[in-house]
Amino acid sequence: MTKDKDTKTVVPALRFPEFRDGEGWHNVRLIDVTDKRIKWHFTGGPFGSNLKASDYTNSGIRVIQLQNIGDGYFVEDYKIYTSIEKSDELLGCNIYPGNIIMSKMGDPVGRACLIPDNEDRYLMCSDGIKLVIDEDKNDKYFIIKAINAEEFRRKIERSATGSTRKRISLDTLRDLTLLISNNKVEQKKIAECLGSLDDLISAVADKIETLKEYKKGLMQQLFPAEGKTIPAIRFPEFRNAPDWQEMSLRDIGEIITGSTPCTKDSNNYGGEKLFVSPADITDKRYVSQTKTTLSEKGFRLSRRIKENSILFVCIGSTIGKVAQNTRECATNQQINSIMPYKGHVADFVYSILEHYAPQIASIAGNQAVPIINKTLFSSVSLLMPKEEEQKKIADCLLSVDELISTEIDKLDQLKAHKKGLMQQLFPKLQ
Repeated sequence: MTKDKDTKTVVPALRFPEFRDGEGWHNVRLIDVTDKRIKWHFTGGPFGSNLKASDYTNSGIRVIQLQNIGDGYFVEDYKIYTSIEKSDELLGCNIYPGNIIMSKMGDPVGRACLIPDNEDRYLMCSDGIKLVIDEDKNDKYFIIKAINAEEFRRKIERSATGSTRKRISLDTLRDLTLLISNNKVEQKKIAECLGSLDDLISAVADKIETLKEYKKGLMQQLFPAEGKTIPAIRFPEFRNAPDWQEMSLRDIGEIITGSTPCTKDSNNYGGEKLFVSPADITDKRYVSQTKTTLSEKGFRLSRRIKENSILFVCIGSTIGKVAQNTRECATNQQINSIMPYKGHVADFVYSILEHYAPQIASIAGNQAVPIINKTLFSSVSLLMPKEEEQKKIADCLLSVDELISTEIDKLDQLKAHKKGLMQQLFPKLQ
């Protein structure tokens, strides 16, 4: 750390050689990196309640929603539009490519991204904040990285209000300070370094999505379509085999609904036994570690699930998520587990449940807390082939899942590397 006579400055732990003798970084208010020559250089979106159902159109000006604001990236999904006339009426809420938009509520609050070049302009959501960077003084790609750096994100979290859903006001956010280099060349160098890593992360993420789409298409061919009793594609050795037979889940395996040991007794928790909740079921096929673990005592009070069973979320907003456990575990009551009987291949049961998960989830209907109880879940019918064909299909899909898992691990490693690199490239106030 270094100190000027008048202004406290700091230097990052890792600095490019040509800037090591340069001046330290300074704290500046967020409002002061914006371009004050532009009327709406820093503004919130006040119009949320002004958009009525009749204001939405099939095309026109795209409306940015909170769901579009990723943590450092723009999410292309969730497309809604309004008319050009409505956008003109709300001119101060118009956003243009290269602007930065931040969320002033949500989890996490203050996530930010650059607006892409896909449209000529956009309209900002009611819970977004627009920043137009003064590009004569600052590199916008550097500023977005600085906003997403750990130091500034902690400031946002500390300044946000609310318990269930955090929120930060426009006035509070504008006066928060972030550490930046005053050297635009250094800013650009850092932005380019992190940008190349972002490109790599994006490429791996795209590969994962491509593999998932490939797997989805493969499953549509390997499992019978609605109204059919054999799949469109069948391995040669099974082309003359009998049609698949309809069976209920209760006939395929033992079904166990999880339970939660008393949380008031701390002796039930903190051991080495896995305790699976929906939050532990991710894009990966296998659950090998959990956020909460059970002691031997807690595990004895639980309903034990054998290794390589199939775990299906049957309650809540993530209903339909499915996974397999790599070792003996217990689950909470939101999960129904299937331990396949002899003659049924666990890996196949996982894959067929994954394929039909959306249809099974729809059984819960539209209710505040969707639920499929054990009786209803047990009655779900699936078409099943003989054991040898099950194994062949399972092995085929398992190979794709292994490719996906490898890429997800690579993506996690790249994200961890980026996080560590940002901690080195952006200084912290001591």
